[in-house]
Amino acid sequence: MAEPLSSSSMLRRARDLLPKSLRSDLPVVPVVRLSGAIGMNSPFSQSLTLAGVAKPLEKAFAMKKAPAVALLISSPGGAPVQSHLIFKRIRALAEEKDKHVFAFVEDVAASGGYMIACAADEIFADPCSIVGSIGVVTAGFGFNEAIARLGIERRVYTAGEKKVMLDPFRPERPEDVERLDTLLKELHVVFADLVRSRRGEALNAPDEALFSGEFWLATQAAGFGLVDGLGDVRSILKARYGEDVRMPLIQTPGPFFRRRPGGFGAEAAHGALAALEERMLWSRFGL
Repeated sequence: MAEPLSSSSMLRRARDLLPKSLRSDLPVVPVVRLSGAIGMNSPFSQSLTLAGVAKPLEKAFAMKKAPAVALLISSPGGAPVQSHLIFKRIRALAEEKDKHVFAFVEDVAASGGYMIACAADEIFADPCSIVGSIGVVTAGFGFNEAIARLGIERRVYTAGEKKVMLDPFRPERPEDVERLDTLLKELHVVFADLVRSRRGEALNAPDEALFSGEFWLATQAAGFGLVDGLGDVRSILKARYGEDVRMPLIQTPGPFFRRRPGGFGAEAAHGALAALEERMLWSRFGL
């Protein structure tokens, strides 16, 4: 006759029958998806801003029993300030909560997307992911000849001789271009220094290659030290924390939740332009 089970054995058996999502004894690593162009507010597409990702990040890092937080990153870049703000918030939370941070690159982590990935202690990517583009770019159009042909006169009144720089309806001035070039170079130095500070001795290529603005497949980026290895979130986290590791996804709000009332007319036109600009960002990487 079998011996009766002790209360602790019965509890273990009952616990084993529970779904993984309801078990508190299993290791857990919350996952936050960071996807989209950065800082491009549009009611029609997903955009990454600090305001949009702050709460999901805080929720993930607040899980006391979690030894780490995983970031799923797919971004072609965008606004440098929002990229840097998101990077700093991740690092602040990691240090405050004493959490290890993983970044997993999906389609692309380029420019500001790679800056955010650098907030992680370890970066992994799919072999087909695109990584890099450590540079700074700005672009615009010149309409001065077009409005001249239409017989339109541009009238601008300012207090401050530098108030109007690179006006698209006026001829380009060499001193404006020189000033813009200085600003871009300063931003580039900030970006490069951030990558050096986070990747350290892992970097294995000359600065002329790493910080040229070029991008690579993850297989080559791994050789340069821009990523730590190849793999996906499930395989890496299971190898690190065991087959039973729980990976709850902490959702970030989609574009519907960021849409303001009256999102048609002028705002719709603005959103369409933002969506076009974002499409151009993705298209640089064949996506």
